[in-house]
Amino acid sequence: MQMSADALAQCNENPLYRTIGIRLDAVADGNAHATMTPAAAVCWPTPGQPHGGILFTVMDTTMAFAALSNADDGSGCATVDCSIQYPAPARHAPYTCRATTLRRSGRTVFVRAEVLDAAQAIVALGQATFRLLPPRA
Repeated sequence: MQMSADALAQCNENPLYRTIGIRLDAVADGNAHATMTPAAAVCWPTPGQPHGGILFTVMDTTMAFAALSNADDGSGCATVDCSIQYPAPARHAPYTCRATTLRRSGRTVFVRAEVLDAAQAIVALGQATFRLLPPRA
């Protein structure tokens, strides 16, 4: 499944994404790409550096969309497990998150992602397991 430009625009209107500075750029065929230009309010305790929880949020969000691109239209997903490592400080915005589906087994999807800074240095690595949920009635 590939998300249309209209669907991406609708997702990007999410108040959480707008507050943090996340923009979902592309979702297709088990992959997702997002960009984050963090708001000053989420750069704590060091000005200009987003808190690790913000990097976690952009990564979990992007991986969830990669997982959803494996689902039928209207399905949802839930994070079952997510692990993240921070190999370098996040000092150079904007940040890019790329997520790739590794495997789908029934309703379970395994995804890996990385967050890179403006200099293409990896500032976060992660992997997660998602459960695809049936469409809401």
